[in-house]
Formats: sequence, C-alpha cells, structure tokens
Amino acid sequence: LMNAAVAQGVEPAQIAQHCHSVSLCFSKGLGAPCGAVLAGCRQFVTEAWRVRKLLGGGMRQAGVLAAAAHLGLRRAEVTLRRDHDNARRFAEGTSGPRPPTGIQVLDSPLWSINLAAVETNIVMVNVQGPWPSPAELCNRLRAVSEEEVAETGQAVSVLLLPWSARTVRAIWHRNISARDTELAIRKMEFVARKFQE
Repeated sequence: LMNAAVAQGVEPAQIAQHCHSVSLCFSKGLGAPCGAVLAGCRQFVTEAWRVRKLLGGGMRQAGVLAAAAHLGLRRAEVTLRRDHDNARRFAEGTSGPRPPTGIQVLDSPLWSINLAAVETNIVMVNVQGPWPSPAELCNRLRAVSEEEVAETGQAVSVLLLPWSARTVRAIWHRNISARDTELAIRKMEFVARKFQE
C-alpha cells in the first residue's frame, strides 16, 4: 500500500477507499522491527481481534515497537522514494554526469527488463535463452569467487529470488543504498560476462 501510494503520489487512503479491509505491515519497507495494523468495518475488526486472541496472538508492552512503526510511517515517503529510485537506477541506469550503468544498458543477451513495469521497489528480470535458469543466475549472483575478487577487486554477493520459470525478482528496502545498487549492477555485469565466456 505504502509503495503504491508513494509511486502514484497519492495518500494511502485514496487507494484504500476502494477496499473492504486493509492490512499494513510495518516491518517491510517502513523499517520497523515488527508489527502490522488491520483496518476495516467494526464487525470485521472485532472478528479479526477474536481470531487473533483465539490463536494466541498479541503482545504486551508493545509501545517501543509502536514508536518504531510510527517513525517508519512518518518517514515513509522519503524512505520508499529512495528505494524506488535505486530500483529504477538498477534497471535503467543513472542520470547525471556519469554514463548510464543500469542492467538494461548492459544489453546482455541473458536478460531483459520491461522498464514500464518498474514502478516501485521491485524489478522483474526476464531471463532469456535456455541457459542460465533463474535459479542458476541467482546462485551465480550470490556466490563470490576468487576470480571475481581478482578481476574486480571486490567480493559482492547479490541476493535475488527466482520468481518463475524465466523470471528473477529484485527488491529494494531501506538497508540497500545507492552504492549497494551500483555494486549489484557491477556484479550482474561480471556474471553476464562469465556466462557468455
């Protein structure tokens, strides 16, 4: 909800007004250690409260966690916008004095990206050709070899998720910086070069 609201430049309530109920997790992009809220009509929330108690859910003295959630909400727009910018930079490249460096610019025959679909902190990478599979690509991106360190001078491990038979998902969160994003692009370039060799 928060990522969609920031991407569209609207208040979350504008999106949620069309829903019967809304759940918002504070531990995802908002950066709180845990917690979530559920909103809906009184009858729905009362039943959810009953089921939560029935299943043993609940916390006492949760004020400190609520404070972290409150801070995450107050900083959501800035934090999530940065995540979106890093995802876009990863996908298409940077703007400014440096040449573009995103993985789309690498023009690798191993993958493609639908840039129009990069709207928030999620980038879906379409793996092309019979090899590598999404799982193989993810394994190579995660692994660090002596050859990589010798060639690039750095040991970088990139964690992506095989999403489908031909797709890999990359997601940004508050702990991934612009520098981390640049290192991930370089790792993609290194792995692509090694696959092609």
